[in-house]
Amino acid sequence: MNVQTIGKDAEARLTWSGLTAALEAGHRLPRAEIADLLLYRSADTLLDRAAWIDGLGALVKIGTIVPGNAARGKPTVNGIVNLFDDQTGELTALLDFHLVTKWKTAGDSLLSASRLARKDSRKFLLVGAGTVARSMVEAYRSIFPEAEFTVWSRTRATAAAMGLPVAEDLEAAVKAADVICTATMATDPIIKGAWLQPGQHLDLIGAYTPAMREVDDTAMARARVFVDARATTVHHIGEVMAPIASGAITEADVIADFYDDPALFTRRSADEITIAKNGGGAHLDLMTATYIAKAMAGRA
Repeated sequence: MNVQTIGKDAEARLTWSGLTAALEAGHRLPRAEIADLLLYRSADTLLDRAAWIDGLGALVKIGTIVPGNAARGKPTVNGIVNLFDDQTGELTALLDFHLVTKWKTAGDSLLSASRLARKDSRKFLLVGAGTVARSMVEAYRSIFPEAEFTVWSRTRATAAAMGLPVAEDLEAAVKAADVICTATMATDPIIKGAWLQPGQHLDLIGAYTPAMREVDDTAMARARVFVDARATTVHHIGEVMAPIASGAITEADVIADFYDDPALFTRRSADEITIAKNGGGAHLDLMTATYIAKAMAGRA
């Protein structure tokens, strides 16, 4: 079997609508088997994420996170994605780590927004000004062509570098937004529930460990809460763990994930506040990598 090598030049063949369709199709298959392995050396991390979906295939995504590389003029994150045939177990593709991560992360929250954000949403606030925030501009515009973006970051120069209007006052910017997307490394909430307005939708991306969260208990209690996968969020990420531990919400208040009936994962009224937590499990990497490989082969 020939092994595809797929780099960032694949983006020319990808579409956000194609990816969200692939994610929806992937969630109609049997639930994924997922496992993560994390190894540490001082500040450095080796991340090994694996998933297998019967009828789709298997994936192992390996990455290293070396903060000291910034001082060496080298990338902090390096890795590779291995895609395997579902029936034979043969290696079918090697994909660029950053390509898969970009499309998986943004596609995950785009699918949530397509179901939960009001269709007339126009004012989008990006909280955080890194790579993920830049990807979300492109993703959101694919379904909200009239979207107007504002960005806020603790470091104003970083926000200004995005070339978008910069919010000086986070509270005021939150109150004015239709959709709020958080993509930070916050360990303490930076979005207060008291600021939220009827009809808003929040895509929470940044938190990925038990010690991280971007919104407070009040926000979680005021909103209808959704996650991409209960298995990778409810007992794994502080965004959901902390308000459950405090009693602000219960596990039953997590209404649906992508494996549930899409009729449950939807907005009920124009006034309700919705929150979608992006956990980004390896099963989503698998669905995304398979879509990319098919697109490169002309089969997507």
